[in-house]
Amino acid sequence: MTVDTSQPAQSEPTGRSSLGTAAARNLATTTKSAPQMQEITSRWLLRMLPWVEVEGGTYRVNRRLTYTVGDGRIEFVQDGARVRVIPRELGELAVLRGFDDVAVLTALAGRCVQRDFRAGEVLVERGTPAERIHLIAHGRVAQSSEGRYGEAVSVAVLADGDHFGEHALLDAGATWDCTATAETAGTLLTLARADFHAVLEAAPGLRAHVDRFTAIPLQRQNRHGEAEIAMSAGHTGEVELPGSFVDYELKPREYELSVAQTVLRVHSRVADLYNEPMNQTEEQLRLTVEALRERQEFELVNNREFGLLHNAAFKQRIQSRSGSPTPDDLDELLCRRRGSRFFLAHPRAIAAIGREFNARGLYPDHVDLGGQQVPAWRGVPILPCSKIPISRENTTSILVMRTGEDKQGVVGLRRTGLVDEYEPGLSVRFTGIDERAVISYLVSTYYSAAILVPDALGVLENVQIGRRDG
Repeated sequence: MTVDTSQPAQSEPTGRSSLGTAAARNLATTTKSAPQMQEITSRWLLRMLPWVEVEGGTYRVNRRLTYTVGDGRIEFVQDGARVRVIPRELGELAVLRGFDDVAVLTALAGRCVQRDFRAGEVLVERGTPAERIHLIAHGRVAQSSEGRYGEAVSVAVLADGDHFGEHALLDAGATWDCTATAETAGTLLTLARADFHAVLEAAPGLRAHVDRFTAIPLQRQNRHGEAEIAMSAGHTGEVELPGSFVDYELKPREYELSVAQTVLRVHSRVADLYNEPMNQTEEQLRLTVEALRERQEFELVNNREFGLLHNAAFKQRIQSRSGSPTPDDLDELLCRRRGSRFFLAHPRAIAAIGREFNARGLYPDHVDLGGQQVPAWRGVPILPCSKIPISRENTTSILVMRTGEDKQGVVGLRRTGLVDEYEPGLSVRFTGIDERAVISYLVSTYYSAAILVPDALGVLENVQIGRRDG
């Protein structure tokens, strides 16, 4: 027979000696928070851009006349392992800018030869004859030269869509002034000078176009490609002074205000009966406005028509030399423009910047920005923007910009003084009550952005933000 020596279990009391909390809450007033929203970010871009009033809905950017000679990116199509250049994309080459004969461009594209390269391969050697142009379809290529004392000097890093060696198409005595070495495996297409001239001889229209192109250097330009203003300096006596005028672009770019809109609906019964302690309509409107402002910043970064990432000049786009964002890369961005106001980067890119700085024993300063301490490099704040995309390859971009009309920088565009304006540039317009007693409000905001001169905005592309092994 087994004897149970364990203690008897304590039984729950069958009654309470005081009021329970569950029942007490029926008579208590609950303290509530305002509705919360995870989508809200700091929106530094909207805060830092100077906003220009656009009364007519369109903003025209007038510039000095510039002799544009085609410095854009070239796009390709891929058919399995085979890569072909899109014929019209050859118009991005300086010598073919403005030439639109598709048959001739197709003939040139058909003569491009594919070349796959491996990491570390030397594609061209400095000082050797240059006989063909190289169009990079995929991969990274570093260009280097020789310094004054014989040391290797880094010149540039090229990537997808870039090209080099265009001077070889027209100059029979051309040589390579830089050594090009593949940093990654990739693919490029080459067009030989002999093939180019074979098409040139059979196409009178192309011959006339090339003749006009070769005459462009005879027109006096400054180092930015703008029509030069003739002047005399350092003379003595009564010399005849040159006459001149400032020529303007005949077809300046115009920016039309874009719009983000939504219809906010609130049932009249909710608005009438449930407005204490918080106004339901006001809370609904507050969160709707926050969402519209988030979309506005996204469009200012990513919109293909006016977004900063898509409208940065190609000459102001550079590649990270090692993949990760180093102090050297940030210096390269800064040295290409005067008066840089701030960097803009994804928070993960800022973390990658911090890792690279720490690895070199560098600790960036912090600057005060509206009462908030933010990291900075060379005195230029580094601000977060989660709207900058991250690719599947874990790469992103870092922007730097000069701002303001008086600085010939980047400006935001908006229209204020709208009917039923709720915030500057944002209106909330009552549109009626339907048969279901639902009240509707049209919420609209109008905006755009303009880059007044090309060097106002720079972009560091293909920035690797993943952690390195080891």
